[in-house]
Amino acid sequence: MLSALLLSFAVIFVAELGDKSQLMAMTFALRYKWYVVIGGITVATTIVHLVSVAVGHFLGVSIPTELISIVGGIAFVIFGLWTLRGDSLSDDEGAKASRVTKSAFLAIASAFFLAELGDKTMLATVTLAADNDWVGVWIGSTIGMVAADALAIVVGAVLGKHLPERMIQYGAAILFFVFGAVLFFEGLMPGTAAPYIAAGAVVVISAVVVAVFVRRSRSRAARESEKQTTTERA
Repeated sequence: MLSALLLSFAVIFVAELGDKSQLMAMTFALRYKWYVVIGGITVATTIVHLVSVAVGHFLGVSIPTELISIVGGIAFVIFGLWTLRGDSLSDDEGAKASRVTKSAFLAIASAFFLAELGDKTMLATVTLAADNDWVGVWIGSTIGMVAADALAIVVGAVLGKHLPERMIQYGAAILFFVFGAVLFFEGLMPGTAAPYIAAGAVVVISAVVVAVFVRRSRSRAARESEKQTTTERA
């Protein structure tokens, strides 16, 4: 069991470096508390890798992932829109903050669950479980993925302290849209360059939209400032 745990930890940790899941973890860490992010990732990873070892060790079959990718892509677009909307607190701030935390936890867990189904880390876990102790593979692969994503969470938390809130909001939304486009077209047109073309198009369109919005916001702020100055002089 120990050898299977160490092997699966090393394989999954390395496989996760540079994966989209790390970018997701960093993106979520820009918006939410680190413990909420790590909690959601841990729950989702535990479930996904339990399914993986069951498939590899007990069933020995593959899971069709095209429909899952399409659903995941749509979910990420929704997460992006949710991020753009933002979270506001007015009356009863404590209760609302609690609901926001719960919603964030569920969103993070579901996002990682959908993203990891059919991902290379899941396939690697399935392969490892076919020839090694399934309990060791389950524990090792889960710890390996959480550890790798924890590195990204640290980066996201550090960046979040030095970047303006509006920039974080726009950047996170764009990343979610990119993830959504990649997942959607991976399911719709597997094995083609469509996911990467769509991701590039989303980046360009989002950058243009954000630039126009920021320019209009600055112009509006300048007009209001000028109007206020004129009123004070009068």
